[in-house]
Amino acid sequence: MTKNNSSSASSSTTWSGMIPVDDTALFCTDTGGDGIPVIYLNGQFATQGYWAKVIAELGDGFRHITYDERARGKKSLKSADYSFEACVRDVDAVLAARGVEKAIVIGWSYGALVAAHWANRNPDRAIGAVLVDGAMPHDWLDDAMEARIRKLFKRLAPITALLRPTGLTPKLTAAQQAESNIELGKLSRAAVLGPVLDNITVPTRFVLASGSSLGSHGDEQEVIRASVAGACERNPHIKISAKVASNHDHILRKDFRAVADAVREVA
Repeated sequence: MTKNNSSSASSSTTWSGMIPVDDTALFCTDTGGDGIPVIYLNGQFATQGYWAKVIAELGDGFRHITYDERARGKKSLKSADYSFEACVRDVDAVLAARGVEKAIVIGWSYGALVAAHWANRNPDRAIGAVLVDGAMPHDWLDDAMEARIRKLFKRLAPITALLRPTGLTPKLTAAQQAESNIELGKLSRAAVLGPVLDNITVPTRFVLASGSSLGSHGDEQEVIRASVAGACERNPHIKISAKVASNHDHILRKDFRAVADAVREVA
């Protein structure tokens, strides 16, 4: 592992605050230091706290930058734009605000798709990418699945509204959450995501979970994960670092060491 020389805003102390972008502002935390910067991209409706064990495992040899996406967490503000492209722009906004030119990008679930796109678009800025049980090219969205997604978020609406003040659920409506998830399905199709992965030119590692999780049925997720093998065959920069025993929901908490090892690999 080498030290980072690309950050003009490195500091030995942790910083946290709001970063303005477009019509909103995102709550960010930056540990500072001279280690290689790592920017963490959350699950679709998750918060930066999910990365705590991975960050602790990697330690102060890295500079850890986390943030909550638009309308997520307690502090990040609402926006008129919750699109995937807005999420990719937010990566640039956070790095620019923290004075970081090059970084390892790591994402879990939805964040893995954002990480894959960002690494593909920024080969001169991405030191490497770690994709945690996400960014898997498979056609899992059809009309029946779209209807299931809308029904699920409508059914969960009372619970998410109750938990919203804690920051554990987003400030998005059930319809907005459903649309975001449907957009994810469209962007995950093999014909759409496949070329993105094929064009990545930086070291990229997948860490895959096992089994099913909330919202999935039977072996759906295992079928989706099988698509990663083809991406690895087509692109020598992409490898599977580990397939772990925990499921999609628990991977960052139970298999944080495997995730941290993948970061070390690309560093």
